[in-house]
Amino acid sequence: MPDAAPILQSTITCPKCGHSAVETMPTDACQFFYDCTGCGVLLRPKRGHCCVFCSYGNVPCPPIQADGSGAACC
Repeated sequence: MPDAAPILQSTITCPKCGHSAVETMPTDACQFFYDCTGCGVLLRPKRGHCCVFCSYGNVPCPPIQADGSGAACC
């Protein structure tokens, strides 16, 4: 059975102001920084996470999705 295609959109929620935005995740690189469109704070990954999508998104980044165990890193 072929691998399922990764989900490429994730809703990032700012921990400071609670603003949410749907963003498209890159498939060829990690996204280490994200400017909240609500309050302007610069988000960075939490310790142990590879990118802002894994820290603040409702869907993890494509490499984590592909690994299945959550152990992969971008």
